[in-house]
Amino acid sequence: MSEELVARYSKPVPRYTSYPTAPHFHAGVTDETYAEWLGAVPADAALSLYVHIPFCDRLCWFCGCHTKQVLRYDPIAAYLPMVHREIEAVAARLGGRGRAVALHFGGGSPSMLAPTDFVALTNLIRQRFSIDPAFELSIEIDPNDMTPDRYDGFAAAGVTRISVGVQDFDPKVQHAINRLQTYEQTRDVVEGMRERGVGSANLDVLYGLPFQTVETVERTVDLALSMAPDRIALFGYAHVPWMKTHQKMIDETALPSVTERLEQSLAAAERIIAAGYRQIGIDHFARPSDTLAEAAEHGNLHRNFQGYTTDDAPVLLGFGASSIGNLPDGYVQNVQATGEYMRRVAANGLAVARGIRFTGDDRLRGFTIERLMCDFGVAFDELRRRFGAEADAVIGELRDYAATNPDALVELSASGLAVTDRGRPFIRAIAAQFDAYLAGGAGRHSVAV
Repeated sequence: MSEELVARYSKPVPRYTSYPTAPHFHAGVTDETYAEWLGAVPADAALSLYVHIPFCDRLCWFCGCHTKQVLRYDPIAAYLPMVHREIEAVAARLGGRGRAVALHFGGGSPSMLAPTDFVALTNLIRQRFSIDPAFELSIEIDPNDMTPDRYDGFAAAGVTRISVGVQDFDPKVQHAINRLQTYEQTRDVVEGMRERGVGSANLDVLYGLPFQTVETVERTVDLALSMAPDRIALFGYAHVPWMKTHQKMIDETALPSVTERLEQSLAAAERIIAAGYRQIGIDHFARPSDTLAEAAEHGNLHRNFQGYTTDDAPVLLGFGASSIGNLPDGYVQNVQATGEYMRRVAANGLAVARGIRFTGDDRLRGFTIERLMCDFGVAFDELRRRFGAEADAVIGELRDYAATNPDALVELSASGLAVTDRGRPFIRAIAAQFDAYLAGGAGRHSVAV
């Protein structure tokens, strides 16, 4: 693949874990808007829940999450009662409607939570929401946080899946991103949680980090595979120092070029696939028997703020500072600063800072972009079935793009548009062609490879 082609399609674009994307949220969506939308949730709606823990005991320089470093547990202990209060407030506005099918703890480092606090949070959710029999509970784990009581506490709370950040096992790379973590620590977490009955383990691996080479990425992948994870997420490092100022600690001269990033990505993917995993979308891999692989095979794969998922719940409720909710009417996002979040929740139970109400065009383009990101193609009949005559405008854009793209990234047929193997590494750039907001210039993004 030529450097010219890579350069042409690696311009910064969104990752499309939502549409419209977060830079286009605005302050016109308020607590009152959220309460209205909660009141309109159907009685039988599936609910997916997310709890954000915005604290870490160290600040990893590569991190793009909303988080802050704390050296004592006191700030966490003060924060959790407000999360409880927000859960109570949202549940009250739902009035018993909906059933919870999934709960995910993210951060930050939710594995910093004391076991008693984690159990109390999950118990509250089980008390305030109707729980589906197939309820899944997942948590992101930093191996540096783990103690024997945390292993036992997470298992006692009913965790069904863990996600462990690996990033890279090379010591030089780890020092460059301030994330020191041995292979043995990571292995012990995976084995320790499996011994306690947790059925699924995901490992996150990054490429595009400072001092990474194809060889270091391949070695990290080999070590990750030795733990026999059920899933692997292979993410490209997003260097956005204008948004995350701690990334300025990273030596930009040590970052791989766009072409080197692509080489690392392709080499890692080849190694994972050779080990028997199926590639899911642009950056996930799963064992063929895993539910994620089954969803991809049957066209039921979805994409949300955690990446690719089997979660098709029409309602995502976000709790905690900066968390994002997704309801049939639109997106809501809480205030990011933990102090302001706590003050707002203490006052009235909610802390919405911004969001966006969906238009019909948003839903149409959101579905189109999700199918491109998940299936590498869009079927025209499915667009018409879901959106009627409104679909014709986007179908026309899909046809025009196929007719005018000189690089053979897509193929057009009577039934729809399909991305070619040549085009798959550039799917974010392809999806961006159908983003009605992108030309408006709001927001800056990471490179598309």
